Amino acid sequence: MVFLSRKKPPPPQPPSSSSAAPSLKIPQPQKESVEPDAVENMTAILAEVGCTLMNPYGPPCLPSDLHAFRRNLTTRLSSCSANPGERDHVGALRSVFVAGFSSYIQSPSNLRRVLSSSSSTTNRDESLARNLLLVSPIQLDIQEMLLEKLPEYFDVVTGCSLEEDVARLIINHFRWLDFIVNPNLFTDKLMQVLSICPLHLKKEIIGSLPEIIGDHNCQAVVDSLEKLLQEDSAVVVPVLDSFSNLNLDDQLQEQAITVAISCIRTIDAEHMPYLLRFLLLAATPANVRRIISQIREQLKFTGMSQPCASQNKLKGKVPACNAEGSILHALRSSLRFKNILCQEIIKELNSLEKPRDFKVIDVWLLILMYMNGDPIRKSIEKIFKKKVVDECIQEALLDQCIGGNKEFVQILGALVTHVGSDNKFEVSSVLEMMTALVKKYALQLLPFSSHINGISGTCILDYLEGFTIENLHKVYEVFSLLALSARASGDSFRSSISNELMMIVRKQVSHPDLKYKKMGLVGSLTIVSSLGDANSVPDFSSSQVSDCGEILELLKTSVDSCRQSNLALIMFYDEFATILSQKLLQPEIMEWIGKHLGEFESLFLADLENGKMADKGSYSGLEGDLWMNLDGSISPICLNILALASSSSESCCLQILPSNFLLLSTVERLTNDGSLAGIDALLGCPLHLPSSKYFAAASWQSLAKKQKEILSLSLYYAANWIRELLNAFSSQIDEKIGCISQATEKDVTTKLLKRLRNLVFLESLLSNLITLSPQSLPELHPYSESHVENPGKKNEKRKLDDDASQRKGSMKNNLKKSKHSNVNEKLRQPTIMDAFKKAGAAMSQSQTQLHGTPSLPSLNGSTAAGSVDDNCSDNESLIVKIPQVSSALEAQRFKFRPLLPQCLSILNFPKVLSQDIGNPEYKAELPVYLYLLHDLHNKLDCLVPHGKQQPFKRGSATGYFGRFKLVELLSQIKGLFPSLRIHLNIAISLLIKGDETSQTSWRDEFAMAGNPNMSNIVVSESLVYTMVCKEVLYCFSKMLTLPEFETDKSLLLNLLQAFQPTEIPVASFPDFQHFPSPGTKEYLYIGVYYFFEDILNKGNYFAWFTDDSPYACSFSFDLAFECLLILQLVVTSVQKYIGKVSEEANKKRNPGHFQGLVPSLHAKLGTSAEKLLRHKWVDESTDNKGLKNKVCPFVFGFPQGEMVQTILRIYLEASGSTSDLLDELACNILPQASLSKSTGEDDDACDHEFPTLCAATFRGWYKTLHEENLAILNKMVKTVSSEKRENCQSEATEAHLKNIQKTVNVVVSLVNLCRSHEKVTIHGMAIKYGGKYVDSFLKGSLKHKDLRGQIVSSQAYVDNEADEVEETMSGEEEPMQEDEIPLTP
Repeated sequence: MVFLSRKKPPPPQPPSSSSAAPSLKIPQPQKESVEPDAVENMTAILAEVGCTLMNPYGPPCLPSDLHAFRRNLTTRLSSCSANPGERDHVGALRSVFVAGFSSYIQSPSNLRRVLSSSSSTTNRDESLARNLLLVSPIQLDIQEMLLEKLPEYFDVVTGCSLEEDVARLIINHFRWLDFIVNPNLFTDKLMQVLSICPLHLKKEIIGSLPEIIGDHNCQAVVDSLEKLLQEDSAVVVPVLDSFSNLNLDDQLQEQAITVAISCIRTIDAEHMPYLLRFLLLAATPANVRRIISQIREQLKFTGMSQPCASQNKLKGKVPACNAEGSILHALRSSLRFKNILCQEIIKELNSLEKPRDFKVIDVWLLILMYMNGDPIRKSIEKIFKKKVVDECIQEALLDQCIGGNKEFVQILGALVTHVGSDNKFEVSSVLEMMTALVKKYALQLLPFSSHINGISGTCILDYLEGFTIENLHKVYEVFSLLALSARASGDSFRSSISNELMMIVRKQVSHPDLKYKKMGLVGSLTIVSSLGDANSVPDFSSSQVSDCGEILELLKTSVDSCRQSNLALIMFYDEFATILSQKLLQPEIMEWIGKHLGEFESLFLADLENGKMADKGSYSGLEGDLWMNLDGSISPICLNILALASSSSESCCLQILPSNFLLLSTVERLTNDGSLAGIDALLGCPLHLPSSKYFAAASWQSLAKKQKEILSLSLYYAANWIRELLNAFSSQIDEKIGCISQATEKDVTTKLLKRLRNLVFLESLLSNLITLSPQSLPELHPYSESHVENPGKKNEKRKLDDDASQRKGSMKNNLKKSKHSNVNEKLRQPTIMDAFKKAGAAMSQSQTQLHGTPSLPSLNGSTAAGSVDDNCSDNESLIVKIPQVSSALEAQRFKFRPLLPQCLSILNFPKVLSQDIGNPEYKAELPVYLYLLHDLHNKLDCLVPHGKQQPFKRGSATGYFGRFKLVELLSQIKGLFPSLRIHLNIAISLLIKGDETSQTSWRDEFAMAGNPNMSNIVVSESLVYTMVCKEVLYCFSKMLTLPEFETDKSLLLNLLQAFQPTEIPVASFPDFQHFPSPGTKEYLYIGVYYFFEDILNKGNYFAWFTDDSPYACSFSFDLAFECLLILQLVVTSVQKYIGKVSEEANKKRNPGHFQGLVPSLHAKLGTSAEKLLRHKWVDESTDNKGLKNKVCPFVFGFPQGEMVQTILRIYLEASGSTSDLLDELACNILPQASLSKSTGEDDDACDHEFPTLCAATFRGWYKTLHEENLAILNKMVKTVSSEKRENCQSEATEAHLKNIQKTVNVVVSLVNLCRSHEKVTIHGMAIKYGGKYVDSFLKGSLKHKDLRGQIVSSQAYVDNEADEVEETMSGEEEPMQEDEIPLTP
């Protein structure tokens, strides 16, 4: 492949006599010393063959037939064609001709004449000298003459034309000769002359060598060029050009590559792109490793920038002498067309294990290959992430990579391109990188700010509409840093960047659309944070005064624009509070915000006299009471919620109440060294809410719709007020900054626990009201209405709209169903409700509605109330069930104010650390801790990557988890591990103990927190204990799957240490010859596994525990299932850890001692799964025959059936031989299951050993066995196919065929079950999976007669069944559900 492309000139054309003479001025002949006889003889010889040498009008005249001319001249001068007697004469004639030509060209004018084109030819290259060079008898003589003439013309002025440069004319005559008589001699002579040529002529000759020498004597050429390159490195480009164009064999090619590699360290930066392009394009599979390694080792990429790169001040202009940019371009273009280069680079970098082995060029190679696009992008991402995680690529290396390359325009262009990606993680990473660049190289980036702020071309501003709030912060941080750097610069052009940014932000803030207004608010407050920082103001005071004035004006503009939008004002307060929590602003700004917050008291507070309201008026016909007064009669104020909620003109004030208080508490903490003593009265002050009498059934029904809305809104605002109180005052306990005394700390702790109890009560009561009277609550969280629509908002809208649409279409659906009832009754799949009716159970309306949401009973232990009559009588208050989860309220949970991570410190309060399970104080606080545990679970759900989410996730919140960062949450949960362990132990102990506290005691406990003394507060203790256990298990599983726990070793070790048993019985792990030492990671993993396995075993004991709730056994099954999932996660984590340890041990040639850890835990996992499947989860000791239909988790709802499938899959995968176990279950166990409900037999009266296999779960078992069997077959087929390709022994293939025989037995047995099974669903699955099995079997080319025979016989039955199913479905107008009738293959 050529390095520099050169066009080969066309072959010589025959002359034309009619051609006009070229306009070449020949000087007048002068009298010079020549030999007349020799010249005359040479002239005569030329005349005889048709050439006129003495042409007074120009160069010699050549005949029209040049081929005849050269042929005749060759005949005259060649001794080979003469007779033996005439050879001496011919030799003498040739000598005379050569001597005459030599004498003739001694004159410079004559030399120019013979080198110039003939007047009778059309081709300007057909001169007399060119034609004489093609006459073989005299070619060598002419070559030597011309070469000897070269030194006489070395001093030609550079830049003259070819006609005036005799030396270049001579060299041009040597190119593209048809033949060379003596190439070796000519090459030696040419190399001798080349060594003394000036640089410009030397480059010309070297570049022309492939056209002069051709394929002759390449060895001498390469040797000479190597020597020449050692003497003068300035000729490296033409030398590389010649190396590329010469037809070198493998040995000479390697020699040329060696020469090029030796120049990497010494070559000038401007020539480096040519050298790299030559090396990379010369790569072959044999030398690619050598080339890549030498480039990585010798290329010093940092610090090669040209001085002019930093002197260019024109915005957006690229410097002309861009050496580094040329190098990057050369690398990228070469890598694009050579796949072996990319593969070798990836292989080379993958083998590096230490940070010192990585170089700056390595990072750039990865970037350039990634920029070239597919198909290796994923490989590059994988290796880059791996090396960053392994700390091989460190931040210092990336700094060198950027610091050594000052041409930021290329970097910015690539970053802006990635900013437009649809992947939010990619956008976030790019913006973080851009922020890091601006922080370190703000001044250098100012000339290229047009690529960022949108003055020219595509910029970040073009993509703002699709950004999340988090990414908007990063974008405006970049803008603000540039503006701050521009203001510090004296350049008027650069300072205009700040003005442009201000203009953009003001336009966005003033926009009527909330989306753009939010963008402007983020931008405005980011500018305030950057320019108004008290610790980083410019040195000159005039700039400081100007900045303060402009910032205050921007703040006033932002507040005024938010007056008509409460959500915008909420966002302004939240963003400002976030800024103040991180830095101190200038005094003028703090004074302005203090004046603005002075309106809080007049807006939201009311005065009290002796603990009572001075004005007890009516608000929209509603009376009010003081709720939740923690300070008693000494409280001077109350929160005036009812008055504001009932006033239509001021109801909006309550919407901004939480965010306004957040900013108030932040300013208070900032100005008082972290203390909130100045506003501590707000923590205990009462709330003015509607009277509790309206929550009686009769009073509620008598209220108007507007009054019901006021009641719901009052409770809603009260709950969010308490949430912000918890956020603010929990910092007094959590931060440990010594800002409060010990007595004050105790008082704050007590009030926080009471406020949490208030919050639990308010949300439970609000849940009832929202269920009874659905309404859309106002949004108090500005980020819920982000650019990507919140999923909770869709659920809310769908739920509010479904009621009317269902009522509208109910009559139409009933008519349609009655029309086809006779046909559908025979074909319809029996439902769960049919099973209940058949068993004689009476179903209430609420139970029927709840069938659509089967997960709710597992959360609150009761069904949703559809009316007041379902909850209580007319004279009683609404039932407040604790804990209670309402789907109507959960659908709007995203509108609530979030609890910050610092609130989780309440889990570590002193009372929690007591392990006395009989302590009534702890039992009374357990619902409070359950609330916080559920909130922690929701936060962790948002952090776990989607690929690692567990399939069974109940009660989790929406995607946004509040205004805090991951680092804040991780730092908070580090101290929660021991408390989580204690909560779990106590909850399990209370479940086993089974003691009950009277409901009166529970009501008294809630009344002590200032809650209204309502008689219908119902606390389900068993439900609370069970949910505490489940929430702790959820949190542990989420934390174990967080990427931060995988990378942070100390974090993972602390988590494992917190969940260790009191003692690990070594006898439970007999597979270890040497049990791990205490404190090691292996020991901790074993301890965690045994801890949760022990909980799973305890679950078998309290599985029989029952109370008034009909779902107690269902909770036990859920708890056991969660324990099993955690055991599986522990085994997976151990596998990853052992894999890393084994890899390191193999490198050190020191095998680990605990290779049996994973198989041992895997076997125990299979045993635990088997115990769950063999356990009988229905209480047979009770006399209630209908109890099984109420408590059996496999009859009530589908999620438990899916759990059984998961347990069965774990059981199969963890068994020693999955094929044998599949064969046993499919051929022996499954046929014994009770499949027909028409026999009237009891489901419990089964002949097999798996009570979890019943009529309700048969479908799940059947599907799981099919899927696992198909997976084993596909694996076996791949193994057999690979062994066939590798020509392995037939014994191994026969062994695999025996295993395939087992899969055949399984599929045949499963398909044959259709003969005795009446369910269409089972027939459909047999068609689906049976067809897939046959496809996989045939694609694997398994030519085994017995196996094929069995498959064909079973498939024939399946095909027959498929026809019957199609005929059955053809009579229906409405198709069945997709999950009921699987599609045929």
